[in-house]
Amino acid sequence: QVQLVESGGGLVQTGGSLRLSCAASGRTSSSFVRGWFRQVPGKEREFVGTIGWSDDSTDYADSVKDRFTISKDTAKNTVYLQMNSLKPEDTAIYYCAAGLVGGRWPGAYASWGQGTQVTVSS
Repeated sequence: QVQLVESGGGLVQTGGSLRLSCAASGRTSSSFVRGWFRQVPGKEREFVGTIGWSDDSTDYADSVKDRFTISKDTAKNTVYLQMNSLKPEDTAIYYCAAGLVGGRWPGAYASWGQGTQVTVSS
């Protein structure tokens, strides 16, 4: 089992920045893919981006690829989501996930954090 804990969410104005962190503990694997997803009421969970743990490959949703950056600190078992030029439509609960397969489908991930709220005011 892998435990994931997100932090760094909060309230920010349009155009501002936030950096989310996701620390992993437990039975981590170098083959894991680490993913970020977000969800708003009434909508399905939405893919944001991924990063490989054993390699540096990344994948981003078109809606965020020019504004968000995923990075990692392998020594700390932590991944980060740097969010710049935030928009009101970025408002959501952001979740960190880990899985052996990865990809853009939420069902591919077995481990999830509790989520952290990001609110962008206009």
